[in-house]
Amino acid sequence: MSIAVIRTGGKQYVVAPGQRLKVEKIDGKEGGSIKLDTLLRSDASHTEIGKPEAKEKVSATILRHARHEKIRVVKYKSKTRYRRVLGHRQHFTELQIEKFA
Repeated sequence: MSIAVIRTGGKQYVVAPGQRLKVEKIDGKEGGSIKLDTLLRSDASHTEIGKPEAKEKVSATILRHARHEKIRVVKYKSKTRYRRVLGHRQHFTELQIEKFA
């Protein structure tokens, strides 16, 4: 089984071909293809470590753009009648990892 470590949106993910993944929002059309930077690639017989990136890129298909569920943020200070409730929904892009090119 081959795996790779990719970097996108300031985070690193361990991926394998055929895997679905939610990452920070990436510009691109749904159904389009995108190439992601590879930091490490490994299979049963060979491991390639990037300095800082490996030669091969990971190819992925953009499945959809959406937003996560709302997160409630509550601020409260006792004895001062201060309370605030805020909400936040983070944008994300769902990817289907196709192959290591």
